[in-house]
Amino acid sequence: MKSRIACLMAVCAAALAAQAPPTAILEIDTENLVAYYGNVFDMSKFGTDPNMTSVPGGPRTFTMMIAIGDIVAVNGRPARGIGMFRGQMTNLSPSPAAGQAIADIVRSTITEYFLEILDPDGIPIGSIFAMGVGSGSAPPGAPLAVQISNNTVVGGTGAFLGARGQLGGRTFPNTAFLRTASMTEDPANRRNLGGGKLRFVVHLIPHSRPEIASLPTGPAVYHVGDLSPVTADRPARAGEHLVLGVTDLGPVRPNLDPGQPCPPDSEGRFHEANSPVEVSVNGKTARVLNKIGWPGMSNLYRVDFLVPDGIAPGMATLGLSAAWIGGPEVRIPVR
Repeated sequence: MKSRIACLMAVCAAALAAQAPPTAILEIDTENLVAYYGNVFDMSKFGTDPNMTSVPGGPRTFTMMIAIGDIVAVNGRPARGIGMFRGQMTNLSPSPAAGQAIADIVRSTITEYFLEILDPDGIPIGSIFAMGVGSGSAPPGAPLAVQISNNTVVGGTGAFLGARGQLGGRTFPNTAFLRTASMTEDPANRRNLGGGKLRFVVHLIPHSRPEIASLPTGPAVYHVGDLSPVTADRPARAGEHLVLGVTDLGPVRPNLDPGQPCPPDSEGRFHEANSPVEVSVNGKTARVLNKIGWPGMSNLYRVDFLVPDGIAPGMATLGLSAAWIGGPEVRIPVR
């Protein structure tokens, strides 16, 4: 009886694993984060004061706010971009002071979020949109890194097209997560005047994720010389230049209409995958040599990489990610 139950549980676990949507956690670091509050009604004064400003008495309930900060890293890797959110103060509390709103939970604002991520060279990767409430506790099931806020990811663009999920925040020790300013302050001076730091933690359920294609002989991993598959009879070796056949790397540069195949190779001009792509072997980062759309094919890409030195002989685990979204691992023989 016990063996039958164990077998049934194993089958159920395998079925659930097969049905589970792919997920990724993006930790997006921002700096110079300033929240500009609408504490004046004279629009002619908006953005005119070159000096650092404040909001005397703090932001009052129902005040409008726009916050702006610089994206500086994603999952610890350098990046650029902008993190913005706008909202309206609610000041919810079970024990409100005069002028605050009574409620069963603590929330500061109702908010919309916009995160536009660029690579270190300023090339756009994609955007993430979310909405919800600020401050207070994280929702059930949020990543452990989330300390505050309860927001749902409602979509994205570029590498994050069709994504959904949830978004929260994490503060940095001994650092204010934003600086409070008046909308009279000139936002052109935001970086010079400085602001706070906040880590947006995005639990992302992408529409698709990168995957190494399959061949009858195994994963689509090839020796570069003759594009013959890596097999037990012809294993890879440390330091070797290998080629991957990959799907779902997302947009390319120059851009193509969605669903259109990459044109045939002409004079060595290729369409490069727009997203940052990473390859690992047994957990060691491999050097990626190129990441291009396979000429004449739709949603098939060629990724060339070097097997890191020091990889032990045997079956090695090959990992792949694009725009910090990991795909399923495969195994290849290494001699």
